[in-house]
Amino acid sequence: MKKISSILLITLLITGSLFAAGAKESANVLTVGATPEPHATFLNLIVDDLAKEGITLKVVEFTDYVTPNKALEDGQIDANFFQHIPYLESFNAEQGYHLANAGGIHIEPIALYSRKVNALSSLPAGATIAIPNDPTNGGRALLLLESAGLIELKAGVGITATPLDIASNPKGLKFKEIEAASLPRVLGDVDGAVINGNYAIPAGLKANKDGLVIEGADSPYVNVIAVREGHERDANIVALVKALQSQKIKNYVSENYPNGEVVVVF
Repeated sequence: MKKISSILLITLLITGSLFAAGAKESANVLTVGATPEPHATFLNLIVDDLAKEGITLKVVEFTDYVTPNKALEDGQIDANFFQHIPYLESFNAEQGYHLANAGGIHIEPIALYSRKVNALSSLPAGATIAIPNDPTNGGRALLLLESAGLIELKAGVGITATPLDIASNPKGLKFKEIEAASLPRVLGDVDGAVINGNYAIPAGLKANKDGLVIEGADSPYVNVIAVREGHERDANIVALVKALQSQKIKNYVSENYPNGEVVVVF
């Protein structure tokens, strides 16, 4: 009887230990929101690396630029990976959010694409150009077009520029402000569209090959890991950033984005 009781006790202790270990492991889940490519792709590449450190990385995909910040601010996710620094700062200011940059990973040069012309000089007078409808990326698109000499913006408007801030428009270009995610789908309906890298890439568009105008490599629009303020140095976040700022990611970018669609900044 004593022997049976001892066996039962040992079994219960082992079961309890396994349960406790499992609970501890499941408690160390890091949930990160991301747009599909390249952000979610990068995150999925480092799942095993974080697992070795006892961190279970859960990737939640979003297809817009608003929901992942709301989810982060509300505490539904621990971090997100989709946005550049000017967008993060603008979103905080407009929404009263408290999100912070935990580390820069890469730049996705924005570019002007067209299905109707093969050269910038071939854009006709009165051409219709689609640009992102969110304030930061819309301004970024207009700055790109200004750098190409297509338009001139009012002095000092910077990244907050809108079509109303165009001071000179020699070709009489017309602008359609469209949700960034929809720009690849409307490309065939307009003369050109300025498209963010994370939407251009899945659409098969290559910046250095297909872009009529491409943002320079000195772009300030670095894509970052965003967290709630005060969590930048959390152990899991530090491990996440370190895993992304790795040779594995560099090698993946070199092999899969040879046309400059993605440029690492570390």
